[in-house]
Amino acid sequence: MAEIKAFGALRYTDKAGDVSKNVCPPYDIISEDERLGFLSKSENNIVKLELPKGDEPYKAAAEALAKMEEAGVLAVDEKPGIYIYEEEFTAYGERKKVKGIYTRVKLREFSEGVVLPHEETLSKAKADRFNLMSTTFCNFSAIYSMYTDEERVIRTKIDALSERKPDVEFTDYEGIVQRLWCIYDEAEIAFLEKAFADKKLYIADGHHRYETALGFKKKLIEDGVIKDETHSGNYCMMFLADIDHEGLVVFPTHRMVKDLADFDSAKALEGMAKFFDVEKKACTKCLEKALLENADKNAFGYFDGNDCYLLIMKDTAEAKAALDEMLVGKSDAYKSLDVSVLHNLILEKIFGIDKENMANQINLNYTRSYDEAIEKVKAGAYNCSFLLNSTKVRQIKDVATAGEKMPQKSTYFYPKLITGLVMNKF
Repeated sequence: MAEIKAFGALRYTDKAGDVSKNVCPPYDIISEDERLGFLSKSENNIVKLELPKGDEPYKAAAEALAKMEEAGVLAVDEKPGIYIYEEEFTAYGERKKVKGIYTRVKLREFSEGVVLPHEETLSKAKADRFNLMSTTFCNFSAIYSMYTDEERVIRTKIDALSERKPDVEFTDYEGIVQRLWCIYDEAEIAFLEKAFADKKLYIADGHHRYETALGFKKKLIEDGVIKDETHSGNYCMMFLADIDHEGLVVFPTHRMVKDLADFDSAKALEGMAKFFDVEKKACTKCLEKALLENADKNAFGYFDGNDCYLLIMKDTAEAKAALDEMLVGKSDAYKSLDVSVLHNLILEKIFGIDKENMANQINLNYTRSYDEAIEKVKAGAYNCSFLLNSTKVRQIKDVATAGEKMPQKSTYFYPKLITGLVMNKF
C-alpha cells in the first residue's frame, strides 16, 4: 500500500527575508499581472521557479534555483523530516482549518490501486511540468491527496505533534493563515510511516503533477539515473489530509454554455422537464439558496438571461433509464455525481454538446463564481448557465475506488496549497 518517507525539504532561509513575500499560489491559477506582482514583492519569490518566463523558461528556472541555493536563500534541511501544514481560512462565511502533512510518497502506477486519481487531465499541462522537472530536478509544489483513517490514529498523532508553536506562521496574500511544524524526531516519523502502510491515497488536486512524476521516473530509469528503489526519483512530494477532516472544502465549478446555434430556452426547458422537476425562482439569490437546500439531490440552477429555475432530477424509471443509457458500464458512484447527470442528461442529450466538445471547451466554459455565471449570461456572452453544488468528498473516494475518473472541472479544493513553503529536491 502507500509508502511515505521523510525527506530534507528545500526551504527558504532567513537570508530570503519575509517568507510571506516569497510564496505564491499554484502556477495554473496565476495571471501574468499577478506573476509580476509577486516578483515585485521579492526578487526571491518562488514564482520565478514555479512559473518561469522567457525564451528558455525552464533553463531560466534551473539557473535561478542554482543561484538561490548558492546565495543561501534556499537550503535543504539537514535532517529528514515530515512537515505538518495547516491553513486557516474563511469559506461559506465560516472560519475553518485544514491540517495534514507534507511528505515524500512512493510513486505507484494507477493500475496498482494504491494512488488513485479521480479526474481527467490535459496533456499540455503535463508537458510543461515535465520540462520544468527535467531541468530543475525539484518539486516546487505538492500533490494534494487524501486518505481514510476511521480510527483517527494519524489525525491524533498529527494534532499532538502540532500543539507547540509553529516553526513558520504568517498570513498570506489572500488573508489565509499559513502554519508549518517541522518534525525531525525519528520515532515520530517511524510511527507515521508505519501508519500509512495500509492506506490508499486519493488525489484531490495535482493529477497533472502526479502523472508528470510517473513519466519523469521512467525517464530517470531509462537514463540510468535511478538504479534502485532508494533513489529519490522514485518518490514525489504530497500533502496528505484525512478525507473526513472537517476543514476540507470543495467549491463547485459552474458551467456556462455559449455559441449555440438557434438557442431556444423554452424548448430546452421542455426537454429538461422530461427528466427534471422544474421550478421557476423569483431571483438568482433565491435560486442559490434553493440549490444549497437541495444539496442531497441531483439539483442544478438554470439561468437563461431572463429567468432562473431550480432543476431536480426526477426519481422515475424513465429518468434513471435515460441516465443508464448514457453511462453504460459506469458505476453507481459515477452516476450519482451531479456533473455526470448534468453533462449527460442535459448538455449532451438536450443541447447536443458531446464529450469531445466539452473537453475542447467549444460550447462550454467554466467558472467558480456564481455571480460571474449569472452576469456573463446577462451580458450576452453566453446563452445560459448551469449552477452546481459542490461534489462531496466521499463521492471522490467512491469514484476513484471504482477505477473511474470524473469529468474535468468536477472539483475545486479550497484553499489551494501554497507554493514555496516546502519543496522537494531530488
